[in-house]
This record gives sequence, structure tokens and C-alpha cells, in this order.
Amino acid sequence: MNARPLLIRRARLVDPASGRDEPGNLLIEGGRIAGIGRDVARDAAEILEADGLCLAPGLVDMRVQLREPGFEHQETMQTGGAAAVAGGVTTMVALPNTDPPIDEPALVEFVARRSRDVGLARIRTYGAATRRLEGREITEMGLLAEAGALGFSDGERAIADALVMRRALSYAATFGRPVVQHPEEPSLAAGGAMTEGEIATRLGLPGITPMAEVIMVERDLRLAEITQGPLHLAHISTEAAIDAVRRAKARGITVTCDTAPPYFALNETAVGEYRTFAKLSPPLRGEWDRRAVVEGLKDGTIDAIASDHAPQDQDSKRLPFTSAAPGIIGLETLLPLALELHHNGHISLVELFRRLSLRPAEILGLEAGRLESGAPADLVLFDLDRPWKIDEDNFRSKTKNSPFDGRPVQGRVLTTLVAGRVVFSEQPVRR
Repeated sequence: MNARPLLIRRARLVDPASGRDEPGNLLIEGGRIAGIGRDVARDAAEILEADGLCLAPGLVDMRVQLREPGFEHQETMQTGGAAAVAGGVTTMVALPNTDPPIDEPALVEFVARRSRDVGLARIRTYGAATRRLEGREITEMGLLAEAGALGFSDGERAIADALVMRRALSYAATFGRPVVQHPEEPSLAAGGAMTEGEIATRLGLPGITPMAEVIMVERDLRLAEITQGPLHLAHISTEAAIDAVRRAKARGITVTCDTAPPYFALNETAVGEYRTFAKLSPPLRGEWDRRAVVEGLKDGTIDAIASDHAPQDQDSKRLPFTSAAPGIIGLETLLPLALELHHNGHISLVELFRRLSLRPAEILGLEAGRLESGAPADLVLFDLDRPWKIDEDNFRSKTKNSPFDGRPVQGRVLTTLVAGRVVFSEQPVRR
């Protein structure tokens, strides 16, 4: 934490909790917000002149693969942390699909220690929902929760067995933690490489029916209804699944969901001529589904936007399309791609940060996502209108597997603070 108070002056304050979007100052003391408003001031404080730049709560990224332990050649907490703060992400929640998987309390504690050692973005983790991520036996959820796990998930694997999923939801409810599901019926997706349709047929690639998503979503919504367990559906990508969630929320079922930028910023045409950097799980969908994701974000059916950061090395990607590993990196492009929703008139800036910061924090029980006195000073200062071009050569992430290389975007992170400490800056602090 800064030894002296820090005053950020003349910023555009964007607070999704209060709906505030107005000019003002923000004072940080002891790692927390000490005051906010037009007249806030402090003698002997360090000064950061915002000059009208946007100041908002740091992004809470609820779906990140950091690959440590076990796959450090693809990403580490150090490189992932550097990428996160450069993208305005102040808290990220890691999936448990490491080696070994995070299915024991000692491994949850390992993540907490490494987060402190790295000292960049806050790193939290999910615990595995089933032992060794095998989908058969529930983990000791109580011990994992006590160690600090924010929820339970089998990462990129769907919990396919309905009885196991029912038990997971029941046990997770006891500890007030969500079960985070990869919503894809495995037998329908097995062997597929991209979404089923005309383009897959033309390319001669095996397709994955979009119904694989909605079938799993409908099943899990019924299980959530009978167990009253908190269900969170990750990277939702189809109109049918979004409609199912919308109806379930209207019935009072405890369900939340997120999506990721590829599902509102790209469609299946990005695969082009077998472009493996556009291979994801779930796959990129058709244009109609992409528009449905935008509508789901607009009306609040989709609660959150996550990066779905999944680093893959060149040996995993530079293969025939059917053999290449799915996934893209996303920490450094999360905010500028999400800002496209605002620049294109789909969503206000306040509502966008509700999905990037406040709702993820609420879903996971985190003290984050708010600009108010006493809240942690985890903040992002960004230029809303600054144009630039995504360039993979500038990524801080260890791998470069992004389909957005060369894409023009608008909106750039200039300063990121965690607990009042500047962890990334292109904006000098005047002492």
C-alpha cells in the first residue's frame, strides 16, 4: 500500500453499484477508498491528474486459466498477473484444471501464497467439483471452501453425470458457493471441431451441434430447481441456452451465467481457412447466436463478462484444426473488446461495468466492484475513446493465441491500482 494518501483528481467516476457516472475526485488511504466526490481533497497527498479519463472499479475476471502448477510453459501466475493488470483486471479467479488439479485445500492455499508473492492482481481460485476432475466423486467441498475456494468447477469439463451434478449443487449450497458448469453435453460434442452448420460442412470439419449447450443447460436448471443450489453457467454462447436461462430466472431459480468477448465480438466466420487461433470451447457460433448474446447482455440475462483466458503454446495450436487445442488468451483484450458494446450503443458504461466488475464480485462473494468509501482501492483508469490496434507482439501473456491480433479497438487502460498501489501505469503520478 502507498505510504501516503493518493488523490485522483478530475476523473469521470463510473460506479456500477450506485449508478454514478459523473466528474469527481477519489481519495485513497490505507489501500481503501477514503472519499469520493467533486469536493474531495487531501493535503500532502500524491496526485494523479485524470483530466477527464474514466475511473472505475477494477475488472473481476471470474474465468481464467493460469496453468500453474503443471503447465508453466503456457502461463504462470507472474505472466498472467502482468497481463491482467495491463488489461485493468484487479481480481481473477483461476480454474482448477492444473496438474495436480486443485482438489485439496493445500493447493487452494498454494494459489493464495503465490498471489501474495507475485503482488499484481489478486488471484483466487475455484476448487475442483470432483476428485481429479474425473466427474465421479465429489470433493471435500467444505474443506476447500474453508481454505478459500470461491466455488466449485471441473474447469473445461462438463459434469456429465446428472446424479453427481445434483450432489455437487446440494453440497455447494451448504457452503454458499456456486457450482460453475461448462455447459456442453459431452457425447454430443465429442469429436467436434467447430459449430455445426454450412461453414463446417464446407471446410469438411466435424460439427458440434448448438443443442449440446442447451441440453446441458436445461438439465442443470432442473437440478438447480430441485436442490436450490447456486448454479453458474460459464461462457454461454447460444440463443436457445440464453432463452432457457431467461425463463429460469423468471421462475426464481438460483442461476447466473457469463459469456466471453469472442461470443459477442466474433462469429464462426473467424475460423476462415482453418484458423486454429479461432478454435474455442464452446465453439464460435453463427451470427444469430452472436446477436442473441448481445441481447442477453443488454437485458441482464447474462450476468457477467469473463475473459475465458486459456493460454495455449504454439505446439498445441499449430496443428490441423481438428487436432489443435481449443482456447484463446483474453486478459489484455477483455476491456477494449467489451467497450465495443458501449461504443456500438448496446449498453451504458455503468451497465457494462456491472457485468465486468460488480456482478462477478457479487456472484463469488467478493468485496469488489464498487466506488464507495471503505471499499478496496482496486481501480482502473482508462481512456474511453483512445483508438489502438491489438498487437500480439505486445502481449504480456506468455502465449499469443488470440484471434483478435490486428483488430482496431477503442479504449485503453492507462493505470491499474490494487489496494491503492499502482501496479500498472502509462500515466505518471505527480508527487
